[in-house]
Amino acid sequence: MTTELGITTSGLGKRFGDFWALRDLDLAVPKGSVLGLLGHNGAGKTTAVRILTTLSEPTTGTATVAGHDVATDAAAVRTKIGVTGQGATVDGLLTARANLVMIGRLSRLSPAQAKVRADELLERVGLSEFADRRVDRLSGGMRRRVDLAASLVADPPVLMLDEPTTGLDPASRQDLWNLLREHVARGMTLLLTTQYLEEADQLADQIVVLDHGRVIASGTPAELKSRVGGERLDVTLADPADADAARVALAPHAESDDARVDGAVLTIALRPGTRLIELVRELDHAQIEAVDLHRREATLDDVFLTLTRKEMVPA
Repeated sequence: MTTELGITTSGLGKRFGDFWALRDLDLAVPKGSVLGLLGHNGAGKTTAVRILTTLSEPTTGTATVAGHDVATDAAAVRTKIGVTGQGATVDGLLTARANLVMIGRLSRLSPAQAKVRADELLERVGLSEFADRRVDRLSGGMRRRVDLAASLVADPPVLMLDEPTTGLDPASRQDLWNLLREHVARGMTLLLTTQYLEEADQLADQIVVLDHGRVIASGTPAELKSRVGGERLDVTLADPADADAARVALAPHAESDDARVDGAVLTIALRPGTRLIELVRELDHAQIEAVDLHRREATLDDVFLTLTRKEMVPA
């Protein structure tokens, strides 16, 4: 990783009427690194990407991509970026190969170079056998992979992916991660928005968490996990209706009141040194049946849910 910056922003903001979709965003993303932008729907992630890809003008602040100002040098920015948005961007009436060849030609590759590049990328995203099938006849996951390949045709120095693996199966997601790691290792700067916390943990060198358009936390994945700290206990209950009673029963062993329920699973932050047998006894004393107890280290999911819950404004 170098100290040369692929993406910068200073005081970046976007207002729609009286509503600020994004406010005071400061970023400094080194070349050959990955920045993960995390946040709930409506947190400001897509707004930031739209500004950085010159699709939207900022209300306040400045931003550069590959050394070019997004407001005053937008045309140059567009020659330096690859983009995959949340919606499909390729032509459904063309084949997968024809789409990539067309993008290669628009990127000033020769006809032969464009075809070689298209075939190479289709193989990398696992679509070689579907290269000559019209895109509108591919499955949703396959269309997503064509979109991702399209963003890489010109081998751009900066790549921006807005929730790129939505709709992909786990194996395809892993293949994409490997492909992106190769490009980043060669110096590409990657900005990634995602709701898959594992994806951010796997790929991102730095993470910025947005909520209501503002940055509420930033750091490496390890730094953010250490911030919420400690062990977590996942209790799988026989009856999901017992979740509140289980939380009360286990409260003496909880490090904080940051408990959450997902279906039949109650998750609490554990006090250091708590023995598993003590937890079992508390649940047994409260006559709560647990199918499983699993203690683990904090994950980015815990970070995200803890931070956004603390910052959430009641409706």
